[in-house]
Amino acid sequence: MLLLLLFAIIAGAGTAITPCVLPVLPALLSASAIGGRRRPLGIVLGLAVTFTITIVLLAKLVNGVGLGASATRTIAIVLLIGFGIVMLVPALAQRVQAPLSRLARFGPKTRGDGFWSGLGVGGALGFVCAPCAGPILGAVVGVSAATGPTLRVLVVAIAYVLGLSAVLLVYALGGRKLIARIKRSARGHLVERTLATVLIVTGVAMAFNLDVNFENFLAKHTNSLPGFLTDPTRALENSNAGQRSLVALRPESVFLKKQQQADQKAAASKTVAVATAASLPKLGAAPNFKNTEDWFNTPGDKPLSITKLRGKVVIVDFWTYTCINCIRTLPFVEGLYAHYHRYGLEIVGVETPEFTFEQEASNVRAAIKSDGITYPVVQDNRYGTWDAYQNEYWPADYFIDATGEVRHTQFGEGDYDKDETIVRELLTAAGAKDLPARMTAHAITPSNDLGTPETYLNPQRESGFVEPFSAGTNNYVGTKTLPLNQWALSGSWTVKSQSISPGPAASEISASSTSTAHISSISGSVQARDVYLVMTSGDGTPRTGRLLINGKPPTAAERGTDVRAGGYFTVVGERLYNLVKLTQDGQFTITVQLSKGINAYDFTFG
Repeated sequence: MLLLLLFAIIAGAGTAITPCVLPVLPALLSASAIGGRRRPLGIVLGLAVTFTITIVLLAKLVNGVGLGASATRTIAIVLLIGFGIVMLVPALAQRVQAPLSRLARFGPKTRGDGFWSGLGVGGALGFVCAPCAGPILGAVVGVSAATGPTLRVLVVAIAYVLGLSAVLLVYALGGRKLIARIKRSARGHLVERTLATVLIVTGVAMAFNLDVNFENFLAKHTNSLPGFLTDPTRALENSNAGQRSLVALRPESVFLKKQQQADQKAAASKTVAVATAASLPKLGAAPNFKNTEDWFNTPGDKPLSITKLRGKVVIVDFWTYTCINCIRTLPFVEGLYAHYHRYGLEIVGVETPEFTFEQEASNVRAAIKSDGITYPVVQDNRYGTWDAYQNEYWPADYFIDATGEVRHTQFGEGDYDKDETIVRELLTAAGAKDLPARMTAHAITPSNDLGTPETYLNPQRESGFVEPFSAGTNNYVGTKTLPLNQWALSGSWTVKSQSISPGPAASEISASSTSTAHISSISGSVQARDVYLVMTSGDGTPRTGRLLINGKPPTAAERGTDVRAGGYFTVVGERLYNLVKLTQDGQFTITVQLSKGINAYDFTFG
């Protein structure tokens, strides 16, 4: 626990030096520049208190940092604008400060003018402060929103806020000294009026959600900004020690726990696991869809809710469009919807992204069309619904009866016959008549002899590379021989927070080029039937890559659906690319050569 508290303090301090605090920084500096010497302390203290309340005590009500468009956020915005107006009118400022100054005997004793009004401004800022949520802050908010606050979560939250507040106090004091120098050379109340205007403009900007839009922009463009700027503590928070510490904060999924207990009970009694709907355990009330973004495949793309779906049998399917395990289940899930929707089955795909580019609504819409998905889908970019279900897997399915109760869970691939049986039983219990014969749709089956594990191409999750890589641009020498499931980089590569891309010295790949100098390549010895690689083109420009199998271009029988003659392929969209497609499992070495501008994220196998 002590290690986690230390990590939380460092993570909070790290967050304060990222662009995520820019929306509240002008108001912080403006409000700190006036009043007595204790005013900055009052502002930061007020911010710390209300921000802690937001992420712990109110998270269950508002499902996230910053309170979104809640009434509390509205009050905070009004307070910011109000304080700005007070600063613009000296007579009004005196009236407001008079009753507040009487509280000075309960606060700091030396030069405390403005301390209590500073608490008010800081309190307002704490309610609208929305720093980028890394693993530690995300765990605090997620656990608080899903199960309510605990003492352990509160202590970690306070540690995080201490780190954040310490840096903000440095900003406030430093800004105060700088503005004091400007005041000495400025005329009259020009500086005070300018600072008051900044407060008002900040409040108005937040009223129009410009701060939220800024946060979303940062989240979607993380890869194009330096890692030390957008997430300086990522390596620390994602380290093995950090992740092990966070496990203690996250309660075990209530649905998973009850499902395991029911399965153990059935196994002990040697009864049939699924006979009738009555035999299915009741795992708890299904949470509503929370903190979601765009909806697809609904009338007018309007949101659905578990409450409004009462009377129907519902499957909540967690997936993301580059997850190969999810992709393999889609024909079965779509088949269920096509076969049983008219009898009262509803399926909602909850697209919870693993990579930043999967947050783009246009990419999700394109994937829905490409995969032939006709059931409703919702984006869960902020993991609100994921956390509400305490989910941990892609894919994951929650089977909900007509009363809104979760009756079965399915994590990962497999058990398709059992899943269809459960759907039929729940539909019958809901009053469906004359169900059709069982469907013929089947999921895509992975190779029985699949041996190579999923391989991530980022410094936090990489494994199996003979020469481990780290953030930044470096040259790699590669190797001639690779044991099974081992990988190597060759040439110039730039390593980012989630992906790698050829470095500045890398050559372009083209069918007309005969030069092999300065080629940036990834090689691996794999055992699989199919090989996939998640890739993007940084600015949407079509870029060329090339695949080699055992040092040679693949034959027509070996090429994946995205590879053409000679082993060449083109990267445009941000998606999963099929590079190798064999008729049966095999062991071979692949080499993937990429042009500058292509980002590679993750190898998966089938």
